[in-house]
Amino acid sequence: MPLLEALRLALQAIWSSKLRSFFTLLGIIVSVGFLVVVIAIIQGMNAYVRDTLTASMIGTNTFQVRRGPISIGLLDDEQVRAIAKRPLVTVEDAEVVQRAVPDAKAVALQSGWPTPVGEVSYRNRNMINVLVFGVTPAYQVVQDYRFAAGGPLGEPDLRERRPVAILGHEIAEKLFDVPASAVGHRVRLDGHELTVRGVVAPKGRLLGQSFDAFVLLPFSTFEAFYGRRKTTVVSVKMHTAEEIDDAMARAEEAMRVAHRLRPGEDNDFTVDKADAFVAFWKKLTAVLFTAIPAVVAIGIVVGGIVIMNIMLMTVTERTREIGLRKSLGATRRDIRRQFLVEALVLTSLGGLLGVVGGWGLAWGVSSFTPLPARITVWSVAIALTLGAGAGLVFGVYPAARASRLDPIAALRVE
Repeated sequence: MPLLEALRLALQAIWSSKLRSFFTLLGIIVSVGFLVVVIAIIQGMNAYVRDTLTASMIGTNTFQVRRGPISIGLLDDEQVRAIAKRPLVTVEDAEVVQRAVPDAKAVALQSGWPTPVGEVSYRNRNMINVLVFGVTPAYQVVQDYRFAAGGPLGEPDLRERRPVAILGHEIAEKLFDVPASAVGHRVRLDGHELTVRGVVAPKGRLLGQSFDAFVLLPFSTFEAFYGRRKTTVVSVKMHTAEEIDDAMARAEEAMRVAHRLRPGEDNDFTVDKADAFVAFWKKLTAVLFTAIPAVVAIGIVVGGIVIMNIMLMTVTERTREIGLRKSLGATRRDIRRQFLVEALVLTSLGGLLGVVGGWGLAWGVSSFTPLPARITVWSVAIALTLGAGAGLVFGVYPAARASRLDPIAALRVE
């Protein structure tokens, strides 16, 4: 039997029992759709972390000198205790790094963990759970901040410990309605009166977490209000990404000299860049990728068993048809091909419907929730392959059984 003829017969058989075919494929459709939408969400999150989140948290073309690594969540207890014994990164360390990397676009010092969460108020309006950071003026360059109103902090603010602040866009909008009108007004932060110097342009939200609900204070003012943090971070912004590795090596060498570390002695600081944060995130999402195949495999196996049972029932229903075809010259190979192609077409349609459903769900997630989602070609290819593979695996037995029917006995069946 020619392949095109087998395809025609398969489509005809599926179309003649549309409802049964749909319910037969439901397991495949759900499993494939689940695979597509979950991978889309994970890939969307990975892209967001790589392209946007790291830039918002660390800055583009930037590396950091820190007390501990960014990927602290993957360290064991002993490593965490060892990091806790390290000395704090200080203003003097920032100066050491700046001298070691004179070609840097900016070298900034910022307060680290634990980050204070304060209350900001203006007249009868207030906002709680506001993140408060102490920074040097260069931090605003490192983060590529654009100002919706006003201007950045300056060196005199740091040197003279002035009570001034930069507001995130969300803070200014909720306290003043019109963010630009916040500049020059006085707000209260945890009981301290501050003059608003500028308002940062909005950066958006992710998973309900706003990147615009923060207050920046001059580093000296911050320490006067909240004291020294257990960690402090030096951020170094280079002009291009190609300059980062060489600059990191120079900064590390300068820090070792400043901390009087002997050759072979471990660093009592960490030099990290955005790649470390991306790698940390990918290790977290790798856990999901290990669980997804098991869940999808269960769905595919269950769906495949349903398909096999329906195909066996179809063989029984079409026993007389099989006997008639054999009596007219159809070989076992022809009958086997006919039913195997029917199973393949059936599951391929299920895979295609699952991909369409998964794409629709991914679009809905991306459009109506904070989660980003990105459909990838390889996930669609895997989904379609799984669908077709289920038909091939679970369609073999019904096809073989149909091909072994005795034509004389088959023709006698009413």
